[in-house]
Amino acid sequence: MAHVTETPEQTVPVLPESGEAREGEGTDTVALWTMAAELGEMIKRSVCVREYLLRKEELRQDAGAQAVIREFVRAKEKFEACERFGRFHPDYREALDRVQACQRKLDEVETIRKYKAAEEALGRLLYEVSLTLARAVSDTVKVPYDDAAPAGCGTGGRCMCAGDCYG
Repeated sequence: MAHVTETPEQTVPVLPESGEAREGEGTDTVALWTMAAELGEMIKRSVCVREYLLRKEELRQDAGAQAVIREFVRAKEKFEACERFGRFHPDYREALDRVQACQRKLDEVETIRKYKAAEEALGRLLYEVSLTLARAVSDTVKVPYDDAAPAGCGTGGRCMCAGDCYG
């Protein structure tokens, strides 16, 4: 429980070990931080997060999927080296074709598909929570993630992030 320290200039809440209040912030902010932490814990205990963590572990243990991911990463690195010189690099087209072929291989691996689906579901949950909070404040508050334009990791779009999306 937070307690309040009185100073001649102002009243500053002092938080327990979880963090410190900033100058000028009252107990309303402390209550918000507490509720945000509780919301975070609820999300961590959700079916969506459990599914995501299960699929992430399955992917980590799938040697075949890891081999395809490594192949994709190598192809992506070669493509990035060619891309620095633009499409006029002599190996540009070949490197791009290789990345696209590796991406198709990634899309064929069931473990990877399940992981990406779980990742997308978790992303949607977090977006919807963020949107709900933002809209509770104002219709004009920006929401940090917009799922309206899927592209890249976990969204079904083409991914070229050097394997970072695979955990």
